[in-house]
Amino acid sequence: DASRLDLRVVKPTSDVVIAGRMFHFFHTAHNIAESMGVAIETSLGNVVFTGDYVVENNASENYLHDMNAIARIAEKETVLLMTESSYADRLGYTAPKYKITPLLSSFIEEVKGRLFIALFSRNIYNIDEIINLAVKTRKKIAFYDSETADIFKDMQKVNQLIIPKYNFVSIEDINRVRAGETIVLMCGFGDRLFKKIATLANGVQEDRRIVLSADDTFVVAAPASPNVEAIATSAIDDLYRSGVKVRALSKKEIVKMHASEEDIKMVVATLKPKYYLPVKGSYRHLLSNAQLVLGMGLRLSHQNVFVLDNGMVLEITRERARILPESVKVGDLLIDGKGIGDVEGGVINERQQLSDDGVVVLGVTISKSRREVVAGPDVQMRGFVFLKDADSILKEVTKIFLTAVTDGLKRQNYRLLDIQNSASEAIIRYIRRANGKNPMVLPLIIEID
Repeated sequence: DASRLDLRVVKPTSDVVIAGRMFHFFHTAHNIAESMGVAIETSLGNVVFTGDYVVENNASENYLHDMNAIARIAEKETVLLMTESSYADRLGYTAPKYKITPLLSSFIEEVKGRLFIALFSRNIYNIDEIINLAVKTRKKIAFYDSETADIFKDMQKVNQLIIPKYNFVSIEDINRVRAGETIVLMCGFGDRLFKKIATLANGVQEDRRIVLSADDTFVVAAPASPNVEAIATSAIDDLYRSGVKVRALSKKEIVKMHASEEDIKMVVATLKPKYYLPVKGSYRHLLSNAQLVLGMGLRLSHQNVFVLDNGMVLEITRERARILPESVKVGDLLIDGKGIGDVEGGVINERQQLSDDGVVVLGVTISKSRREVVAGPDVQMRGFVFLKDADSILKEVTKIFLTAVTDGLKRQNYRLLDIQNSASEAIIRYIRRANGKNPMVLPLIIEID
């Protein structure tokens, strides 16, 4: 019952008692406004978690990395410090490589047509930069779609991403504003953003009020992560084909707001923890973080710097810290309609196989007394074969299934399960050779008399 929960809003400067312990929150600079870290008081000293951050000395209040607050926390002993590791192998400071203002300022006032800017919805810092640029250059911002507009509505509820009235134009009025005075902002999560770009570039978008022209400039300020690189490359290629001027920012030009080597060193040197635990990142990032602090010349050594996998438990007492032999069960909690957490990995793997490679369902009826097929076989294939190949593959699969069944019935003490397994293996081998797919094969044999 949510009404029984004690929900409290905390600010980056809040001190809150939770379960008898004092929690000190402090401001950090990240791509979400008012990000924060936390220090928890214990009888052994403070346990500090930085969250995601960069050391930013010239940011606005919403994106402030508050080293003064961290220094105040350092006045008491830090028994354990946990810092993020995503960029632990990057030299120097992250700032100012995550800012798009210098990249856009070099040409924004020279753009003759509309300026389209596409970026990920989570990059609130960069969206804030675009608002400030629009104010400075007296341009008007229009939202490409309702998803982009909803981001602003949600953020404005907490007094963020406020666009001055003069610098906003609705999509309904966009054609009443001179093209050179307009910035069209497009936001999205993951591959959805690049699908929007491709749709607009190919001219198949639902809203025909926005159509690209040769005078327009399109900036893709969203370097793709490895899992969406293919669709991103295709979408950007479609932009070039459309005839607009394209500026696709690379990972070298704009980076994410995560702590690099010097950012990590500054926080570690300030807090001087007794124990250190790198968190967040792949295992190589955790190792890079650990090796970084081991080389700082502090009291940290291989005895008090720990690199853990998810689920491992670190116990800290007054005398020592050690990794416990038992672990905590971790992983995704899967929600499947009526149940929560009751979907096992095997079920998910089967669903993944169905979505990737399709399914073949086969049915046949046999006579137990006569040991022969009396009806069928019937074969249905879904999700893995093109129409032009369907007839030939269907005929061959039917033949393989019928052969496996008739051969199995010739055995003295046949078992239906053995026949089904034999048929499945033979059909899968054939389909792999035919088109490289690995569909789920479900043979059904009905036995009568």
